[in-house]
Amino acid sequence: MKSPITGGNATLKREPAELVFRNEKYEYIYSYYVCDDTGEHFTTSELDEVNIGQIYNQYRVKYGIPFPDEIKKTRSKYGLPAIKMARILGWGDNQYRLYENGDVPSQAHGKTLAMIRVPQFFLDYVDNSRNQFEEGEFERIQEKVKSVRIDPYELFVKDYVFYNQRIGLTNGYATQSISKLKNIMLYYIQRFGGVFFTMMNKLLFYTDFVNYRDYGRGMSGLSYMAIKYGPVPVGYNRAYSIPDIRQRIIYYESGKYGQVIESDLSPDMNTFTEEELATLENVANRFSKTNAGEISDISHEEKAWKKYVDTGMLIDFNEAFSLKAL
Repeated sequence: MKSPITGGNATLKREPAELVFRNEKYEYIYSYYVCDDTGEHFTTSELDEVNIGQIYNQYRVKYGIPFPDEIKKTRSKYGLPAIKMARILGWGDNQYRLYENGDVPSQAHGKTLAMIRVPQFFLDYVDNSRNQFEEGEFERIQEKVKSVRIDPYELFVKDYVFYNQRIGLTNGYATQSISKLKNIMLYYIQRFGGVFFTMMNKLLFYTDFVNYRDYGRGMSGLSYMAIKYGPVPVGYNRAYSIPDIRQRIIYYESGKYGQVIESDLSPDMNTFTEEELATLENVANRFSKTNAGEISDISHEEKAWKKYVDTGMLIDFNEAFSLKAL
């Protein structure tokens, strides 16, 4: 990094810090640059987003406030534009869109956003807003909301794969989405032509922790533990058994065998944001010429593994700020 102060080099530093947000103190890892020539501190807009994002994540989880992608998903489920969602909820015309774009709702608005994910609760808001719409439009909205069903099988699979873990620092505050997890795996399966178990364990680890370090959130929603062979997703066997992902055993002349994760599908790249695509590309390029044994050895150099191995504890995503491999 070039210093904007002198044009010389600048060094990236990180340290624990505290920040007050809405009258409450929150701890986070503060990232900043130090000008090598003058010793002055400065940040970039990207670092500022990661720094404040850590605070916002904690606030959302503390008060049960959905994340922007979850807020957008709710609106998509009901097939309504943001302005109509805002009117139904009794907010200003731009408010719902602002929350989708990252503004942090108040506790009251956050509870509303959490409740309306359940169709029967949202239907009460729709009924109370009847006079704001023409009769025909109101009936269309009402019927659409009534038609939305919660799939109990999908909820079971989600809890099964993510071990019923709550969103927090041990999964990088990532939304727990089977679709997102599947498409991450499909990306690597397509990129590497099938991926061995050990390799996928490490690719997912680096994907989640790099994305958290660089953009403030994990990607897959998985939590991780440190075992003898490196960091692995909790219950990775369950993750590798979701629909459209299959496992194949390969036997070798030595008598040993390996398990490869495969699929006939291609990833839906629209699932990912630009930042997530950058993370996937970064991780894939870094390990494109690395085999399963080598990536396992590399992961053993990470503080995230050394600190947590044999503890039985979930790895804290703040260890992302100490990554060595990327």
